[in-house]
Amino acid sequence: MDKVVRHLNWYYYGMMFITLIAMSAMYYVWKNQLYTPIDRTSTLGMVVQYFVIFDALITIPLGLYLIKWRKPTTLEAYQPLAVARILLVSNSMPLGIIAYFLLADEKGCYMSMFWVAAIAAIGWYFTKPTLSKVDKEMTPQDPNLPTY
Repeated sequence: MDKVVRHLNWYYYGMMFITLIAMSAMYYVWKNQLYTPIDRTSTLGMVVQYFVIFDALITIPLGLYLIKWRKPTTLEAYQPLAVARILLVSNSMPLGIIAYFLLADEKGCYMSMFWVAAIAAIGWYFTKPTLSKVDKEMTPQDPNLPTY
């Protein structure tokens, strides 16, 4: 089980690394004015906003519920589901950061996209692989027990 957790940690921290790279690159490009920001009220600006928001609305709940929905019984079945959960929940972090800088105007960057990235980061935190989490998710649940 330790090997599975170590493998999952590569994906977990890899998504944070990708987000930090996206943030650093976009900040550099934005600060040095190497691109023309997209107008938020234009059709392209609205499409970017809708894409990031709908991505977060669909993938975060889907990723967080994936393992409960599929109920893996072996580590071989659990590992790809846990990887998918990490990737689904955290993919909105870099997308939100990129949109945050892409939709900048003279007043600054677009804070709504930052909040989408922050919500994804909160969900990402709940996907952290630990031994106790893997053990708990792999333990069969008794359907006759009440849940409150």
